[in-house]
Amino acid sequence: MRRLQLYIQNQRVDLFKDESVSLTQTIKNVKDIAKVFTEFTQTFAVPASSVNNKIFSHYYNSNIAFGFDARIKVDARIELNDLPFKEGKISLEGVDLKNNLAHTYRITFFGNTVNLKDILGDAQLSSLSFPGLNTVYKYDTMVNALSPSTGVISGDVIAPLITHTNRLIYDSSSQPTYNPAETTNNVFAHSDGANNGVAWNQFKYAIRVQAIIDAIETVYPSIQFSDDFFNDNTNEKFYNLFMWLHRKSGNVEPATQVEVIYTKLEDLINTNTVADPALVSTENGGIIAVNSPGATPNPNGGGFIFIRATSIRIQLRPTLQTANNAYGFQVIRNGGTIIVNRNGVVGDLDFTISTTNDLFRDPASYLIQFQSPLGIAFDAGDIQIDVNYYKVIPGSPFLYFVDTYENNATVTINANPDFEFNIVEQIPKMKIIDFISGLFNMFNLTAYVDNLGTIVVRTLDSYYADSTTVYNIDKYLDTTKSTVDIALPFKEINFSYKGLGTFLAKQFNQLTNSGWGSLSYTLDGNIFDTPSEAYKIELPFEHMMYERLYDANTTLTSVTSTNIQYGYSVNENQQSYIGEPLLFYPVIAGSATQKLRIRDTQSIGVSDLNLFIAPSNTLTLNPEPSGSDISLHFQNELSEYLANELSGSDLADDFTDTLFETEYKEYIQDVFNQRRRLTKVTAYLPMKVYYNLQLNDLIELNQSRYKINSMKTDLTTGKTEFELLNSVIL
Repeated sequence: MRRLQLYIQNQRVDLFKDESVSLTQTIKNVKDIAKVFTEFTQTFAVPASSVNNKIFSHYYNSNIAFGFDARIKVDARIELNDLPFKEGKISLEGVDLKNNLAHTYRITFFGNTVNLKDILGDAQLSSLSFPGLNTVYKYDTMVNALSPSTGVISGDVIAPLITHTNRLIYDSSSQPTYNPAETTNNVFAHSDGANNGVAWNQFKYAIRVQAIIDAIETVYPSIQFSDDFFNDNTNEKFYNLFMWLHRKSGNVEPATQVEVIYTKLEDLINTNTVADPALVSTENGGIIAVNSPGATPNPNGGGFIFIRATSIRIQLRPTLQTANNAYGFQVIRNGGTIIVNRNGVVGDLDFTISTTNDLFRDPASYLIQFQSPLGIAFDAGDIQIDVNYYKVIPGSPFLYFVDTYENNATVTINANPDFEFNIVEQIPKMKIIDFISGLFNMFNLTAYVDNLGTIVVRTLDSYYADSTTVYNIDKYLDTTKSTVDIALPFKEINFSYKGLGTFLAKQFNQLTNSGWGSLSYTLDGNIFDTPSEAYKIELPFEHMMYERLYDANTTLTSVTSTNIQYGYSVNENQQSYIGEPLLFYPVIAGSATQKLRIRDTQSIGVSDLNLFIAPSNTLTLNPEPSGSDISLHFQNELSEYLANELSGSDLADDFTDTLFETEYKEYIQDVFNQRRRLTKVTAYLPMKVYYNLQLNDLIELNQSRYKINSMKTDLTTGKTEFELLNSVIL
């Protein structure tokens, strides 16, 4: 019998002689990230001895002031044979009395660790922080993100070739006029740059999944992962994984109100031809300074000369405008008062500011400025500003004249506003705990907390392989009773993705009657007669089927493939689709002969990309001759990039390293093996064995070796109830 010792605030507690502590450990817990921090709790009934009465300040007596405060947990620890076992806190639940005398204190010990779900709660990915990773959402930054200049993907934020609305074509024969309203865009780089290309704002950024893990560790300091699987830039299957920042279907929109940025009207010239001296000047960025001198003495005698400004007329004739890029303008008087505020203007405008005498009685300055969500241009002379005056000379008729100003160069009003692509506002809606659990299920990961509090993360296979320790328990065995049971925990296994709603994935499902990238596994095609349910793994992510473009030029003598693979995020009705969070591998593709054209929606500018980032379900588009076989599918699917090849060696290329093959196959086939048994035995383990025994260690029993499925130990007696799985040679 081991000595159990309980300390409360460093004071040793008297215990009943038969007090015990039990602890259950199971491999199921290391496979469930939500259970990694499952806290240890133990309820004690301790005697109302003089020692304990002092510790709890005779809690049963409410007349004692400033006694033990049961509303607050206090520090405590448990030791076994003077060796530390658990640190934590205790709470006093109450006191039991016999014959009106205190007999027993009821207390509960709580380990310091807490459940991971308690730490994260229902917190969303959007509650995290990504300092330094936000970027401006505009044409030039998007082009740079689509095509890394170094040809190497090194940053944590990129832009994959995934359109949120429009379908792409590659047609070297035709030059359809660019129209943002069209749902199809020809990306062939014609010599006439004005006629084709895909709009830059069809694309959205993506973030490296490792950066999300980093953000979790930053926001939640109690969660720190090891570098065995996460935090390891040599682990290509994980480090190269990205999440598309697609929070809503269709265009990127800022989640919060963005200040509208206006462009000042500058570069004006005076075109006045009236002999009377001009009374208007432009200064300080195009401000119209209107002088209205009022009454001045007549130099010729006979009273006063009166000069008054009566109105300002603004005429606008924009070029290169459609209904989609309407514009707005403001007129601000004396730097503070907005006297005109127009939005959503389409086409020409002829507008006169009020002729109220009070408005123009005194000298004042007028700032005219523009804004346009999609950009707009005015050619030279398209903007005309007329300041109208009258002049009264005693004995003479009224004299009317105009000061006229025009723009003398093309005025381009850029798209406004440029807003920051804030990752927390654009990251998909998903709970953090669901995100982590999804990764654990994707790669069949395990986790446990080491002595330093770090969460050690490994694949299940590497977890088992990490230990070569074998404990022979023959001499500790209770031979009076043991059982050998069937070990088959399930009759079949189904692996799938929750999100299979994009157009091509949906089409694949309908044609094949199976989910894209999914797998229903049975050993040799057998569904076994067992009461167990099917084992189901459903990842909470989208699994998109990508498309390789072929030249639509019908004048060619043969079908020509391109090196362009892209994603099309629409539903079966080809409408913008949101779906589940999308994980993918980015692959740099392209060539100098098959360029990809991106169009600036704010002007006639285009960028022809030699290299671009193609989204992929595989780490490379082609595994031969030196590419990777790594795949995000559970079963081996035809490569989207190679599937339509009609001949050649590419037909034999295969991405064999599926999630099932690399992460699940060994474990699953072992479970299904006909020779697999579940053996239940009881042993009395000495302290030196129990303190060092890990779940991935092997147990040797009667000259056979076993994996530990679960173990429940009474720490005061060493009695351990094992569930063991026999090792099977496959």
